[in-house]
Amino acid sequence: MTFSEPMFKNKELQDKVIVVTGGGSGLGKSMSEYFLALGAKVIITSRNLEKLEKTSKELKETTGGEILPVACDVRNYEEVELMLAKTLDKFGKVDCLLNNAAGNFISPTERLSSNAFDTIIDIVLKGSKNCTLAFGKHWISSKKEKATILNIVTTYAWTGSGYVVPSAAAKAGVLAMTRSLAVEWAKYGIRLNAVAPGPFPTKGAWDRLLPGELKEKFDVTKKVPLRRVGEHQELANLAAYLLSDYSAYINGEVVTIDGGEWLQGAGEFNMLEQIPKEMWDMLEMMIRAKKEKK
Repeated sequence: MTFSEPMFKNKELQDKVIVVTGGGSGLGKSMSEYFLALGAKVIITSRNLEKLEKTSKELKETTGGEILPVACDVRNYEEVELMLAKTLDKFGKVDCLLNNAAGNFISPTERLSSNAFDTIIDIVLKGSKNCTLAFGKHWISSKKEKATILNIVTTYAWTGSGYVVPSAAAKAGVLAMTRSLAVEWAKYGIRLNAVAPGPFPTKGAWDRLLPGELKEKFDVTKKVPLRRVGEHQELANLAAYLLSDYSAYINGEVVTIDGGEWLQGAGEFNMLEQIPKEMWDMLEMMIRAKKEKK
């Protein structure tokens, strides 16, 4: 067995209904695929219904599992409530929520507009709050015996990091919410935990964060003691465990899976202090050009 292989193989998530925000691509897609393979029924959400439907079709073919794509902007509480209603209408229950939807970009903070800062805060912190509150209220009012919320945070949630300040602030808020509600809602049978991934490359996110030659200039493997990036299956294995009944006594915990990166270097993007102003100008133009092509 290797670290890139599935850890569970015997339908350990059989019949669990799991909502994955940001499930249409990247790590959300990888985790959703594994949940389906383990017998779960999965609802994937994001704002892009076309992408969700494409992903849904693909994952049905690869796993044979039941998957429901639902368009939802997690920044809007009414849309979150509607997404929850569609989940209940389709499956009759919901057991787990994976708050994975996120947004980020690297930039000197003084270059950010107030709206740009708000966009990240709204997706990461407000979006996680909206989903957590809607699902928590439902579980409490329906007297569900047990339910689980898993939040995807980051190691710079507790160290902070230059050049990703909105994300650091938002993820720190999500981590505080995780630990706080783990205590407050345990009496209702609701567990909350978090995962803090290190570098797990996804094409879309990494192209936005480190465009052009920046990926070569700042080789992330040099910042990881294990000298490699993570495999998607490794994160999916951990997420599946934390959503399974095997982790029933784990509550209020954040599990770091980063090859030792934060212990070696703490702030994840502080090395960008080396970038001169002229390069930031060029990077900004590259990012804007990519957005205009979409």
